[in-house]
Amino acid sequence: MMASNAGGVFDIELQDVEGSDQDQSDDESIELDEAGNVCDGRDTQELMNAEATEEYPISEQTVGQDQKAGPNDFELRKVLGKGGYGKVFQVRKCNGKDAGKIFAMKVLKKATIVRNQKDTAHTKAERNILEAVKHPFIVDLKYAFQTGGKLYLIMEYLSGGELFMHLEREGIFLEDTACFYLSEIVLALEHLHKQGIIYRDLKPENILLDALGHVKLTDFGLCKEQIGEGGVTHTFCGTIEYMAPEILMRVGHGKAVDWWSLGALTYDMLTGSPPFTAENRKKTIEKILKGKLNLPPYLTPDARDLIRKLLKRQANQRLGYGVQDAVPIKNHAFFKTCNWEDVAARRVEPPFKPALASEDDASLFDSKFTKQPPIDSPDDTMLSESANMVFQGFTYVAPSVLEDSFKPHVVRARSPRKHSGNIFRPPFNNLQHNFSQTQATPFDFDTKYSSEAMDTSTPKCF
Repeated sequence: MMASNAGGVFDIELQDVEGSDQDQSDDESIELDEAGNVCDGRDTQELMNAEATEEYPISEQTVGQDQKAGPNDFELRKVLGKGGYGKVFQVRKCNGKDAGKIFAMKVLKKATIVRNQKDTAHTKAERNILEAVKHPFIVDLKYAFQTGGKLYLIMEYLSGGELFMHLEREGIFLEDTACFYLSEIVLALEHLHKQGIIYRDLKPENILLDALGHVKLTDFGLCKEQIGEGGVTHTFCGTIEYMAPEILMRVGHGKAVDWWSLGALTYDMLTGSPPFTAENRKKTIEKILKGKLNLPPYLTPDARDLIRKLLKRQANQRLGYGVQDAVPIKNHAFFKTCNWEDVAARRVEPPFKPALASEDDASLFDSKFTKQPPIDSPDDTMLSESANMVFQGFTYVAPSVLEDSFKPHVVRARSPRKHSGNIFRPPFNNLQHNFSQTQATPFDFDTKYSSEAMDTSTPKCF
């Protein structure tokens, strides 16, 4: 399924690099074999230290255009989700070193995104975070590119489907099962917080499972970047049933809102519904702000204690508040069986392993989408030059793609491979450090969003 305000743009402009006008002949390079030895028998380090050689780094810039992608490089196979901004497809790469590999492709309409600042900012946030944040429990961005009217994000394909679907099927999870999923989610949120990012939309629909049954967080359109310790923001956004009281009251909120959402998610997993629900939004909000927390008697004391401490209405009394962040949560008795090093290394056996027939199995996605013909409809919308400026720097190729696609090699100094320019690549730990414009853009703002941003429950797939 796919989030309506997801997408992504781009602090970073990756300039195109002109390809070499002459192919390098076989005798101008020395290839390294799988063991890292030079083909002529000399030791790799010896060769690298030789005066007649120079190191040729492998990066998106130095490989030229070979690994950049476009819509024609992907075969559309199935529709996995739809939203107001576009579709998500299952696709197969048609060429390159990763030809045949299955991905999820999110397609977003530029004209819809640029209509207001809010949507443009949401798109920007997701694109930045997907590139900058690499973690075993966060979905991985592989490629990003654009056409005149659309933006394309190519993600790893997560064939295990939504946690929401599995929870719907089971009704409730046993505490051991919930503990497994929650432990991986805690580590993902902790990592985001260390990068100065508040997630703000934790719910079962935004948690997908990979082919082995491990968790992956998706949909980063409502994240807030560059929040330091003690910093607050005032954006009114999220999904009502999982929103913290301080967001609803618009008094300013920080990273602790994610721990409230974790408490609501824990309650949902163990009881079958969020802790505060009603027939409409207004009454649901009233319950979140003033309602009594009812805990079923079958919950263990540890589960009851964790939920109570995560659902403290005063943020400064909530478990996880302050500089220690996830530490007291990880130390809580509910997680007493967790070896956190094993969790981080994905060594813990998932309680549910998806039954998949093949790499491209889409049986765990909603059939109302997967039965539709996979068509990326033409978009003839022409944006003005100034409107298109906000999409500069959208192109991206994941380092893992580059590393997998090229063996390391050394080029003789007498005939170096030609590549132009010294393209600067900003560090991952500063998502907006290098985003500069000579004029104002729709990204130059910090404002409150209307309640339209509140419910983001729409299809996603990766």
